[in-house]
Amino acid sequence: MDLKKYADVMVYALKAARRGAKFKAGDNILISFDAPALPLAEEIYAKLIAEKFNVVARQTLSEKMQKTFYAKGSDAQLKFQPPWEKVFIENLNGLIAIIAPQDLKNLKDIEPSRIALAALAGKSLRELRNKREEQGLFSWTLCNYPTVEHAKQAGLSLKEYQAQVAKACFLNEKNPVAKFAEVTSELQEIAKTLSSMQIETLRTQSKDMDFEILLGQNRRFISASGNNVPSFEVFTSPDWRGTKGIYYSDLTSFRSGNYVKEIKLEFKAGRVIKASAKQGEKFLKKMLAMDRGAAQIGEYSLTDNRFSKINRFMADTLFDENYGGKFGNSHIALGASFSDAYLGNMAKMTKELKKQLGFNDSALHWDLVNTQDKLVTAKLKNGRRVTIYEKGRFLI
Repeated sequence: MDLKKYADVMVYALKAARRGAKFKAGDNILISFDAPALPLAEEIYAKLIAEKFNVVARQTLSEKMQKTFYAKGSDAQLKFQPPWEKVFIENLNGLIAIIAPQDLKNLKDIEPSRIALAALAGKSLRELRNKREEQGLFSWTLCNYPTVEHAKQAGLSLKEYQAQVAKACFLNEKNPVAKFAEVTSELQEIAKTLSSMQIETLRTQSKDMDFEILLGQNRRFISASGNNVPSFEVFTSPDWRGTKGIYYSDLTSFRSGNYVKEIKLEFKAGRVIKASAKQGEKFLKKMLAMDRGAAQIGEYSLTDNRFSKINRFMADTLFDENYGGKFGNSHIALGASFSDAYLGNMAKMTKELKKQLGFNDSALHWDLVNTQDKLVTAKLKNGRRVTIYEKGRFLI
């Protein structure tokens, strides 16, 4: 895998994700990386230094440290937030995060409520980062550095896993950045068209689900923003209060060391009223109970298989939520919404306005993917019904 090309893609993605003024020399950029990803982090570091950024490189906790923290930390330690972190975030302009796990099941035996306690404690710092993003002062992007562990949990060889990553990120192209820019332009046109259609509700039907969302007021669709590499989804954050029906996730979800398979959720008046899973049901129900918003949706997304060539389970949400395969995918996220789905001035977005418009609030954000053949129908505000997605592709 060509790491120089991968680094080019990540720096491009960080800049593409920026909403406000463009980056300038002297801006503060953080590279956060798992230990095995050091070779890619070094390539990215070199490119950022060459562009005159102030670069901070920070290695994440090892899996052993993570397990020690969650297994042996007191409640006070789980809730502890470094006082310097707030100042750091207030002065941070960009973040490139690289996921490269060595043990994806290290937290499997940890009581989920302990993980939730730490997640809830860190919510205020995440909100601060999100606010800076909304104001155009900060952007972030995320990628995967293939490891033996990732490949093992996905049921692939390391070579097969690397090939999926290279294919998905256009690293086999002569100019991956140009290819990303081309695809981004096409996806953004689709998002722009959907945003202009005056959609009231979206109904998604497949063999095992019949699910409806209410788009809500002042909403737009987003695509290929640069935040995730790769990213082929077209998504929005609907008004959670209008969610109803049965949602079914047939693609295995791998979270905190737990496999959760064949998830079935029944929604009524915006909330999950019944949840089941063929495997991992106990974990699913604990996640739904994390906080009030965990049993409500924060995202609805569609991926067109003409753009995404990912056709294998990758044991990594970054890739699994962008699954292309034969029929593309739809996915929802339980929990936190994305405020950038707001059609108005995000710099003026407040907690009160988010609540008023039905943007969901939660410490959880968990993507659940359906890869079945599906029909997606939009009911427009004028009462007309339009099929927007079928056989894995947008029809608009």
